[in-house]
Amino acid sequence: MRLLQRLALGRLYARLPEWVRLLVAAGAVVLGVVIVIRPTTALGVLAWLIGGGMVLTGVIELTGRDGEGPRPRWRTLTGAAWVLGGLVVLLTPGLTVRVMATLVGVLLLAAGVAGVFAVFAKGRTLDARIADAAFAVSGVIFGVLALFWPDITLLVVAVVFGARLIMSGVVDLWTRLRRRRDTAAEQRHEARPRRRWGRTVIALASVALAVTTAVVTTPLREGSTVVDEFYAAPRDMPGEPGRLVRAEPFTSGIPNTAQAWRILYTTTGVSGEVRVASGVVVVPREGDGRWPVIDWNHGTTGFSEHCAPSLQPRGLWSGALYVLPAIIREGWAVVATDYIGLGTEGPHPYLVGPPSATASLDAVRAARELQEADLGSRAVIWGHSQGGGAALWAGAMAREYAPEVFVQGVAALAPASDPPALVQNISSVTGGSIFASYAFAAFSDIYDDVEYADYVRPGADTVLRQMSERCLSDPAIVVSVAAAIGMSGDPRLFSTPPASGPLGVHLRDNVAPLRQTAPLLIGHGGADSVISVGTQSDFVERMCAAGQDVDFRIYDGYEHAGVVERPSPLLDELFEWTRARFAGEPVAEGCTTTRE
Repeated sequence: MRLLQRLALGRLYARLPEWVRLLVAAGAVVLGVVIVIRPTTALGVLAWLIGGGMVLTGVIELTGRDGEGPRPRWRTLTGAAWVLGGLVVLLTPGLTVRVMATLVGVLLLAAGVAGVFAVFAKGRTLDARIADAAFAVSGVIFGVLALFWPDITLLVVAVVFGARLIMSGVVDLWTRLRRRRDTAAEQRHEARPRRRWGRTVIALASVALAVTTAVVTTPLREGSTVVDEFYAAPRDMPGEPGRLVRAEPFTSGIPNTAQAWRILYTTTGVSGEVRVASGVVVVPREGDGRWPVIDWNHGTTGFSEHCAPSLQPRGLWSGALYVLPAIIREGWAVVATDYIGLGTEGPHPYLVGPPSATASLDAVRAARELQEADLGSRAVIWGHSQGGGAALWAGAMAREYAPEVFVQGVAALAPASDPPALVQNISSVTGGSIFASYAFAAFSDIYDDVEYADYVRPGADTVLRQMSERCLSDPAIVVSVAAAIGMSGDPRLFSTPPASGPLGVHLRDNVAPLRQTAPLLIGHGGADSVISVGTQSDFVERMCAAGQDVDFRIYDGYEHAGVVERPSPLLDELFEWTRARFAGEPVAEGCTTTRE
């Protein structure tokens, strides 16, 4: 209490040289900018930056404001609270992101609420009242954002606090510089210029920034899809894989010319145990039935349970199946697995080959038990990106694992065929750390000898864990994208090369098999920045050296996702190739590479 009384006198801070006050204000601005533009730095470093910024904020509050008169007790209290909070952050090792976010949010909110008292203080001019009210409002908004953001992240905390720190520093710098100019004018016996509204303008700008931030980020705070009871495994589920557990009508993203069901079925897990997976079955509304099946393996949608395509508003479109109406017009059915852990209980085996393949093949076997679907015996496996790798695994395992699934061809489109090469190069890809987050989440959950701390630099592991909780379709994925851009090209994402040690062993174990049991088409975009065409070419060369016939087609100018969207020529060629497989036409022997 004595300390607060001494602080209330303001005498200690009144004796601070003016150049020191200018230095503090300038330091706050610089530190705020650093925090905003580098929110993905290591957690320990960010703690030092934020802790130092909090101390500077407190010093600015305690040094007073020009023309304020006697120091209000609330300002002394908030200034002391900022200093003490900053010392807690600086001196407490191992402080978690949530604790830091809560501390910053509480102080921002408290400072904003306390600022309301200044509006009603006696002797204040109109411009000072408006400025104090504006800063109070912006402080409350920023505090609420930091406290109640549903997905606490380093990025949100850093941007919110950094913006507040910049504003504090700019206001104090403006005040100090104005005071120096006014003092110089008085010494020259000149009239002081009227600059009463400068701080007010800055304060109003802070409100505009806070309101804009709140409005623009409203969609990001909206809830994502929710897993419902359909995906829960029953106690009496079948004890063997490939059995239908339940089915119900499905309409999300399904054209009027088709009817669909989402299904829950049994499959084989990572360790050989029977697990449940979910998926979607789509067939034409009109026709003779016994539909040939496109066994679709979707591209990356995320790692968390709510990332299943069967939970998304646009259904299979979310996993890069953009041509569903065209498939239905061909008179084909689609069986699309969600894989284990998307919809159903995880972990999701992202880039883990065998359980991805069994989920794909078992979906077809289980879907045949759905009498309304009336599926035929013939199937062609398609897959894109993550699903392209799953398709290669399914094609290799089909004859032994599910011989009743008559696989007549495998089309792997921009496949993640070589996980070690993909993960090794991911930090150089814009946004690549999002995919790395899914991979690390999967491999660390599935393999006991893989730990974040062994491969990912401190601080980045926290960001990656938070990224892995968001689906690509979640509104808050924008937060992941922003953080990923900040991390792109940063070699410090990895403290140890991911292709080394236990992680490297498991990644190599999940490279797609070099031999298939059916005709193979691999299509790839020549401008693919996620999986380079060079990496895919190297994999194809290894397949050819192992004696596998490969039809390898490269489409110049097309990116990773663009290669499976109109107007990519791959699509027409894919349909033509698939028609030939269902018709039983022979394929050319050997390896061919064409480039368009």
